[in-house]
Amino acid sequence: MKLVKSLLLGSAAGIAAVAGAQAADLPSRKAAPVEYVRVCSAFGANFFYLPGTDTCLRIGGRVRAEYSFGERWSAGQDAFGTRARGRIFLDARNQTAYGTLRTFIRYDLTTTTGVYRYGGTNSAANRFSGLNGVNQDDSIGLTDAVIQLGPLTAGRTASMFQFYANDYTFHGARTSDRQVNLLAYTASFGGGFTATLSLEDPRTTGRLGTAAFTGGYAGMTYPDVVGQIRVDQGWGSASLSGAFGDRSTYSNPYAPTFGTGAKQDEMGWAVQAGVKINLPMLAAGDALFVQAAYADGALEYIGWGSNAGHGRVAAYPVGNYGVEFGRLKSNTGYTILAAMRHYWTPAIRSDFLVSYSALQTAGFIPGSTKSYDPKELVASANLVWSPVSGLDIGVEVLYARTEFGGRIPDAKAFAINGKTIKSDDSWSGRLRIQRDF
Repeated sequence: MKLVKSLLLGSAAGIAAVAGAQAADLPSRKAAPVEYVRVCSAFGANFFYLPGTDTCLRIGGRVRAEYSFGERWSAGQDAFGTRARGRIFLDARNQTAYGTLRTFIRYDLTTTTGVYRYGGTNSAANRFSGLNGVNQDDSIGLTDAVIQLGPLTAGRTASMFQFYANDYTFHGARTSDRQVNLLAYTASFGGGFTATLSLEDPRTTGRLGTAAFTGGYAGMTYPDVVGQIRVDQGWGSASLSGAFGDRSTYSNPYAPTFGTGAKQDEMGWAVQAGVKINLPMLAAGDALFVQAAYADGALEYIGWGSNAGHGRVAAYPVGNYGVEFGRLKSNTGYTILAAMRHYWTPAIRSDFLVSYSALQTAGFIPGSTKSYDPKELVASANLVWSPVSGLDIGVEVLYARTEFGGRIPDAKAFAINGKTIKSDDSWSGRLRIQRDF
């Protein structure tokens, strides 16, 4: 028995030795090194290095669900609306001998119905449903596509004119919250002081008017020239900005086609001053914005488009010969606003906004010798709860009132023929659920 056991152990040892010798003769293969994603802390949180490069990338976005309710003035109007918005952005940065090189791109995809299609201070809030109640609008928008290298900024981004750009509240006030195609240079002087000179294309923010309302088409000779002086320090920020540009028009709306119109050259301009004061003595994160702006011809810089009204006005234009550029004389206007954010607790905050805006227009109300000359008051307040980081659940109440220089058709005219009004009031509410990542 011992002899058999010894033979078996010896055989096993021999086989193992032969196998080991053969393995030693085979070529060795090393596993390829694994390149792990590394955290990049040079530009703040949520950046990581692109493998094999020195470029830091951040991927982020937003999903927003919103529901709005307001007063209904006729059977053809919607009393509510819904909005769903998705956002995605890419932010790539790396250091160079010329300063930080940054490329940033952001897309917003939105579906809206009801009051969102026509509601708001920046358009006529007539709230009319579409044919057979179909009232949906889908949009895909390139919000940002910009390259920055040190002091140079090129591409599509926020106008260098703006300061308070609807930073607080759900509902926007009339202000220069605009994305434009631009080429800008920013000089830094230390201590938080900067000065920016920017060439901007105002046509990239949407139409400057329509042939039906302007009496002509704008043929621009040069881009808008925008300048801003700004300071950012521990107490807050302050800004002084100005803009001017060509607002030429044709006296004949068919001139671009038939070549018979006379070109009217005018220059539009705007100025704005604002201050933001941090209020840590109240609560961490508290701040107050105060801003005022005046425009002559270039009314898009104070947030006006081609319409006025909030609920009862049926998509009424605020100038028969144009809002932004005028015809024989310019339209002028101003906007003043105050906005505040207060944290009741680290997870609960409120935003408060009051704004007042007024225009003097070159157009007259049809059948009247009086101009539209709208005057608008907007006030809103909200309450937002952030149960976890990046998630907001909030409600907001808005009051808006517009007064006109003369009597204009009422939205109720669809039910009561010929009725006119001189002022337009509306109350509305909004529920928002939003996740940022």
